[in-house]
Amino acid sequence: MRTHGERPPRPEDPFAEAAAAARRELVREIAAGGDLQDPAWRAAFEEVPRHLFVPYFYTGGGAAPCSSAAESSGEGGYERLWCEDADPDRRRRWLEGAYLDRPLATRVRDGDLVSSASQPSLMAGMLHALELRDGDAVLEIGAGTGYNAALLSHRLGDDRVTTVDLDEDITEAARAHLAAAGYHPAVVTGDGARGCPGRAPFDAVVATCAVSSVPPAWPAQCRPGARILAPLSTGLVRLRVRDAGHAEGRFLRTSAFFVPLRGATPPAPVVHTGGLPRRATDNELFRFLLTLTAGSLDPHEAYSLWQRERRPARERFGVTVSGEHQWAWLDDPEGPYAWPLGARG
Repeated sequence: MRTHGERPPRPEDPFAEAAAAARRELVREIAAGGDLQDPAWRAAFEEVPRHLFVPYFYTGGGAAPCSSAAESSGEGGYERLWCEDADPDRRRRWLEGAYLDRPLATRVRDGDLVSSASQPSLMAGMLHALELRDGDAVLEIGAGTGYNAALLSHRLGDDRVTTVDLDEDITEAARAHLAAAGYHPAVVTGDGARGCPGRAPFDAVVATCAVSSVPPAWPAQCRPGARILAPLSTGLVRLRVRDAGHAEGRFLRTSAFFVPLRGATPPAPVVHTGGLPRRATDNELFRFLLTLTAGSLDPHEAYSLWQRERRPARERFGVTVSGEHQWAWLDDPEGPYAWPLGARG
């Protein structure tokens, strides 16, 4: 197993020196926010070269078109920055962007974002929330660029990390990025909602894509006591697994917005806000409640609950998985406020 201080062998990297300086600044910024208190995770962020995982990314999109045809990717107004651009200024912008504490659009299809690299500080918070220990085996749902799998591999060792994605193009690219950085976890092409039974059991499951309910395969492939961390509604729910059919936990304080999980999983509910006061629809915590309870409460019922409970924060909400049933709740899993998750009309 790789120790935290070892730098994995890598091919010659023309950006190594500038990237190392940018990486140090990124780590200082994340640490200042309190998300790198664990020395093992700080070492991972200091060592893993994020730029090798984003050889290109897209900026803009959805708003004004790019300023010229030469700068446009032709994908919904996104501008593509990449490491081999002939223009040195654009290469500089690419490298600087790779080490900013922000998400990066990495795959655009027919003008729609289908894959992205998550914001590093959010990744640090999620990794910390997993409460990993030496020897733990982790399943990541959503390979993305491979960067998160590299951080996990740095902390745990390649043989303890499995990352799954539905899109073969994504897994092939992630595998190549990981190899270029000196990491070799298991990269599997498949439906993340089905987990990865051939690599189970796991001590933790972390999803880097949003779900509307917890796929039953995830707790079923975990050891008792395992942690599951997944984006749901606009938050992050952390569950503790009791056994193959039972898990329970609360939402973290932070907000989180991820590309939806594709595959055998129910679609996210459609939320309508017509007729609600703007002070509610503009409030991010109310939108979290509205999405979480969609299909169970109409928007006006959700608004009444929000007022009655004095605008409850995310950490007052939780999720319980029990056999074929799972539900979200406020304050108490057996209390008066509970809403089924899963397929909704």
